[in-house]
Amino acid sequence: MAVERWAAALSGVVAACAGLGAGELTAALTGPSGAPLVAVGDHVVRATPEPVKEWAIGVFGTYDKLALQVGTAVLLAVIAAAVGVVGSRRLRYAGVAVALFTAVGVVAAVTREGSGAVDAIPSIVAGLVALAVGYGLLRRAPVAGEKPPWDPRAWDRRRFITVSGLALAGAGAGVAIGRNFGQGTAVEEARNKVALPAPASPAPPRPAGAELGVDGLTPFQTSARDFYRIDTALVPPNLLPADYRLRIHGRCANPIELSYDDLLKRPMIERDITLTCVSNEVGGELVGNARWLGVPLADLLAEVRPDAGADQLVGRSADGWTAGSPTALCVDGRDAMLAVGMNGEPLPVRHGFPVRMVVPGLYGYVSATKWLTELELTSFADFDAYWIPRGWSTPAPIKTESRIDTPRRKATAGKVAVAGVAWAQHRGIQAVELRVDDGPWLPARLSEVTSSDTWRQWVCEWDATPGEHRLTVRATDGGGVVQTEQRAPVAPDGATGLHSVTVDVS
Repeated sequence: MAVERWAAALSGVVAACAGLGAGELTAALTGPSGAPLVAVGDHVVRATPEPVKEWAIGVFGTYDKLALQVGTAVLLAVIAAAVGVVGSRRLRYAGVAVALFTAVGVVAAVTREGSGAVDAIPSIVAGLVALAVGYGLLRRAPVAGEKPPWDPRAWDRRRFITVSGLALAGAGAGVAIGRNFGQGTAVEEARNKVALPAPASPAPPRPAGAELGVDGLTPFQTSARDFYRIDTALVPPNLLPADYRLRIHGRCANPIELSYDDLLKRPMIERDITLTCVSNEVGGELVGNARWLGVPLADLLAEVRPDAGADQLVGRSADGWTAGSPTALCVDGRDAMLAVGMNGEPLPVRHGFPVRMVVPGLYGYVSATKWLTELELTSFADFDAYWIPRGWSTPAPIKTESRIDTPRRKATAGKVAVAGVAWAQHRGIQAVELRVDDGPWLPARLSEVTSSDTWRQWVCEWDATPGEHRLTVRATDGGGVVQTEQRAPVAPDGATGLHSVTVDVS
C-alpha cells in the first residue's frame, strides 16, 4: 500500500533537518567552516550576481546573511519534501539524491580557502544521518487506506507525527549546540582574556560639543553591537590568538611574520574613525564611528621596505577574501592601522578579531579586511582583489554624504529640531544645510570637530507648519566641495545624491 503523500514529504524534511543538525554538531568539533549550510552558502555568496547581492543588501541590510541562510533552508526543505515523496515510491532514488547533496557539501567544504580533508566530515555525517532517518521514517510512515493488521511497520499518524517532532527538536538542538559551542566558544573565551596595551598615542580628547544631545540623533560613537557588518563570510572565521600569524610579504625587501603577541607589543595608536560601506545607499545606515586601537600601518611598511612599483597593498582574510588599498595612502600620514581594539575592548569576532585593517577615507571593500592573516605588496596591474573583477572600481575616496535622522515621518507644528550626521572621511565636514520643500538652504549648527576622519552631528531648528513637507540635507566637505545632487547607484564606487524625507506635520 502507498505511503500517504504528506507523510512522505514530512519524512524528507525531517531527514534533511536531522542531517543538518548532525552536520552542525560535528562542525563544532571539526571547525564551523565545514558546516554544510555554511560551506555551500559561502560558494553561493561568491557565485551570486552582483545585482542580486546589492538587492539583498538594500532590502535586508546587515541581515543579508541571515536572509540567505533562511532562504537556503527553505529551498532545501522544499527539495527534501520532493525527495521524500519520490523516495516513498522508489527508495533508491532518495538515496541517490542524498548522496548528491552530500557530495555537494563535501566539495564546497574542501574547496574553501584554508580548508582541509577534515572539513568534509560534517557533510558526510549529515548525509549518513539524513539517509538513516529518511529510510527509517519512510519505512514506518502511515499508509493510504487501512493498515493491514499483520503489517508491523507502518505507524499511525499520531505516532509518526510525534516521532517526527522529536527528530526535528533533536535537529534544532544540534544546530544550537553546534553554533554556540566548539571552537567558536574557545575563541570567545580567548578574546575575553586579552589585555589590550595602553596606546603610545592616545586618541585626542573629544570636545564637549561632539554630541549635540538631540533626541533621535545617531550617537557620536557607535557601539560594537550596532556597528554595521557587511562581508562575504556567512560565519565569522574563528582564529585563536595563540595560533594567529600575520605574513607581510610580496614585493618588499624584508618580509616578516608576526604573532598576535608580537603585534600587541608594538607601539599603538588610538583614534576615532568613521567607516563606510560602499553599498550604503543615500541616507543609509551602513556607516558607523568607533574608537580603534592598532599598530600604525606605516610603521610596518617602513620595516618591510616595499619596492618602488608595489603600489597596491592586498589584505587577505582567513577565509580568502581580499581587498587592495593604494600603498601610498597607507603611508601618507593618515591613521591607517592594523586594529586590535574597538571602543576600548578587543575586536569582537564579528568585526574581525583578532586583527583587521582600518584605513580612513577608503570604503571597506578596498581597505577594511577583517580576520586579517596576510598583507601582500603587489601592484594594481598584477592583481585584482575580490570585488574588482565583479565590476567595482579600484580604490576611490569615500564620497561626501549627509543623513537626516530625525524627524523621519511625523512632527508637531512649532519648533522642530531636524538633526542627523554628515561625513567625508579624511576631508572633514565644514558645513551642513537644510532645505524645506523648495525653499532656500538654511545653515545647520554643527557639533565640534573631533577629527577629519569622523562624522559630525548637525541640527537645524525648523518652524514647522501643518501639512506635508519635504526636508532635504546637503553637506560641504573640508575642501569646500558641496555634496552633489546628482543621483548615482552604489556601484561601482559609492552612491551619490541628497537625502530627503517627507514629514507630516500636525
